[in-house]
Amino acid sequence: MTKSVLPGFWVVIPAAGIGVRMRADRPKQYLQVAGRSILEHTLSCFLDHPQLKGLMVSVATDDPFWPALPCARDSRIERVAGGCERADSVFSGLLRMTELGAGDSDWVLVHDAARPNLAREDLDKLLGTLAEDLVGGLLGVPVRDTLKRVGDDGRVLQTVDRQTIWQAYTPQMFRLGPLRQAMQAALAADVRLTDEASAIEWMGLAPRLVEGRADNLKITHPEDLQWLSQLWRDRTPD
Repeated sequence: MTKSVLPGFWVVIPAAGIGVRMRADRPKQYLQVAGRSILEHTLSCFLDHPQLKGLMVSVATDDPFWPALPCARDSRIERVAGGCERADSVFSGLLRMTELGAGDSDWVLVHDAARPNLAREDLDKLLGTLAEDLVGGLLGVPVRDTLKRVGDDGRVLQTVDRQTIWQAYTPQMFRLGPLRQAMQAALAADVRLTDEASAIEWMGLAPRLVEGRADNLKITHPEDLQWLSQLWRDRTPD
């Protein structure tokens, strides 16, 4: 049996955020772990993949940290201007890859800058599962804990059925044309987009969820960085 060839893809990494909750002296994507910045680890999840067509990194126009990274000189990476919101940064990346020759039918993966523990097996699973999908989709994980709906007074209103609830992760994978169109329309209508799938959903389509690993964690709080450091130490043989 012949192994199927994974599709080629472009990547957008929105990295213009400042990460207030980390309480650090720099945006969280530039904090160090295992000898490199979080952003460098995140980029490396894609740079070694043979199907990568190009990678857009959206950073703030006055970002003083990006130029100092060795990967800033990688010819496969394009720096684009990030915006005030994630959606603005992603849309900027989509416009730039269009200028570089990406076609409307090309696959685009959008991945969080502070999600550096994406496993290659999950990336390939996403690419393979969605290669022929008419909509696209995203990595996710079914919730494990009991969920409660809470009122303004802090008291439980309802226990939510967790069988139908998933946590949305990244990468999120959609065709360039439909994603650009969906984001442009949603931004023009002042719709708050929390991720790329929400733009596709706003257009009346249903992205597919592909189950990935729960350790594809987004670094948000200081304890997340401590957890990741320990995880990688435990994986490194003595």
